[in-house]
Amino acid sequence: MSTSDPLHKGRRPAPQDQYDTPGEPEPATGGTPVPDPEIPASPVGGTSRRGKRSGEAIAGEVRHTRTSAAWAGMIIGSALGILLLIFILQNLSSQQIWLLFWQVNLPVGISLLIAAIAGALVTALIGGLRMFQLNRALTKASKADH
Repeated sequence: MSTSDPLHKGRRPAPQDQYDTPGEPEPATGGTPVPDPEIPASPVGGTSRRGKRSGEAIAGEVRHTRTSAAWAGMIIGSALGILLLIFILQNLSSQQIWLLFWQVNLPVGISLLIAAIAGALVTALIGGLRMFQLNRALTKASKADH
């Protein structure tokens, strides 16, 4: 039996010296691998040993939580922060910016960052006003039902 046998992939071959005794024929394995006593047996019928469930079964039951969403947000936010830092460092040349009566000399990266923050604040303000409006309508509807 060689270690390149596909049936024994990842397992050590059985010791051959136990079959070399004179007068005893070598047992025919018929393609069935010889179990290694040092490798724990896999659970039979999908059940796990000692009442513990397998990691895959438990992972399949875990649902999306706020913590997992926060973790994903932290990873995405960190990646975006690194990209933003690289962008700002690569665009440090100063540019003259006019806004109505104001004139400012800022690096291009910083001015675009300020514009993005202003856009996010306007979007958050509009979204917050809409949520306030919907909450108020729901409160009035619930009071009318009682």
